[in-house]
Amino acid sequence: MLNNELFKYLLLNIHMSRWKAPRPISSPYITPAGYQRLEQELKNLWLKRKNVVVALSAAAAEGDRSENAEYIYRKKELRGIDGRIHFLQKRMPTLNIISAMPADQEKIFFSAWILLETDKNEEVLYRIVGADEFEMDKRYISLDSPLAQALLKKTFDDQILIRNEFQETQYTVIDIQYGLEFENE
Repeated sequence: MLNNELFKYLLLNIHMSRWKAPRPISSPYITPAGYQRLEQELKNLWLKRKNVVVALSAAAAEGDRSENAEYIYRKKELRGIDGRIHFLQKRMPTLNIISAMPADQEKIFFSAWILLETDKNEEVLYRIVGADEFEMDKRYISLDSPLAQALLKKTFDDQILIRNEFQETQYTVIDIQYGLEFENE
């Protein structure tokens, strides 16, 4: 009887674990501008860290640390900065900077600007970039995104159908360009 109760207890409480599956490793590609931005972010974090350490020392000198809100805040801020510095120091050496344009510029590859037309006759502009730089601009999409994966190696007038749990959207490739910015003709 005891084993049966233990089994029920374990069965009901096994989902309570804090373990999370690791995130899938993102593509190691980045544009030169994206890499420069990461380098600048790392430099800025080191400067910010110096200022936080000074403020933390001042807060620690005020006395009782258990009730010192400034000390607790600065410790938390320092942990966040250190975590991001650690991530960037591990990630940046693994990145491949892609600056060369593809030989066939009629097809969609990494760093391409793509002008698409939706099934609602709306034009949308995207650029395929690395996973570490897509937040730089709302027009940037990660190479790992479903839309970017569907667009790779497509050419003019190709159609792409993207489905998710909420909607289904069809896109038609109108224009493909390579360069720092999309140039309207």
